[in-house]
Amino acid sequence: MVKIKERRIALLLRKEGKSYSQIKKQLHLSKSTLSRWLGKYPLSKERISELRDNNQQRIESFRNTMFKKKENKMLGYYKEQQKKLLPLTNRELFFAGLFLYWGEGNKATPSVVSINNTDPEVLKFTLFWFIKSLQIPKNKIKAFLHLYRDMNVHEQMNFWSKTLNLSLDHFDKPFIKKTRRTDLDQKGFGHGTCGLRVSNTIIKNKILMGIKAVSDLYGEKAVKI
Repeated sequence: MVKIKERRIALLLRKEGKSYSQIKKQLHLSKSTLSRWLGKYPLSKERISELRDNNQQRIESFRNTMFKKKENKMLGYYKEQQKKLLPLTNRELFFAGLFLYWGEGNKATPSVVSINNTDPEVLKFTLFWFIKSLQIPKNKIKAFLHLYRDMNVHEQMNFWSKTLNLSLDHFDKPFIKKTRRTDLDQKGFGHGTCGLRVSNTIIKNKILMGIKAVSDLYGEKAVKI
């Protein structure tokens, strides 16, 4: 008797244009059962199209909701770390740049202090570190670009000049790679690679020996853990 009642309700819902998923959710029946009962009552093409559009809207709405939740969560982490870490002391700023140099800086060329990267934020921090922590005069700092042959050189030089607040007089002639940016899967930030460079043997040696001192101490500690 219960099944007859459920079947009657299922049929009514189907005639109202409900999908199997909607009926299943309301009556807690399997799709195989609904298919057996309602197979002779297909939905019109118009109704199927309408349900599909509504489903896409629900999916998009769900995605937007989840994105906003993630965004709010990340904002919470940002504020937490901002309060915990900033502002950096002069000593902390030096160490931050030292570790950046350890990972990204030129260590092979004597007397040349330079860091290359595709991320504009890394280069902005590098410039700040050079000036504030290493006490390098801004007019002594040179910039250079590595670009691909299908990139507009003038546009990219202007981009980095504006981003770093460095006049074009600070820029050397860019190196143009033979490959095209459009041939690559990893396109970075879309503006090629920018490097900041200054020639100073004393500063270079202090950076290298600073890295070595940290490496020796904590490398030794690591093997004893």
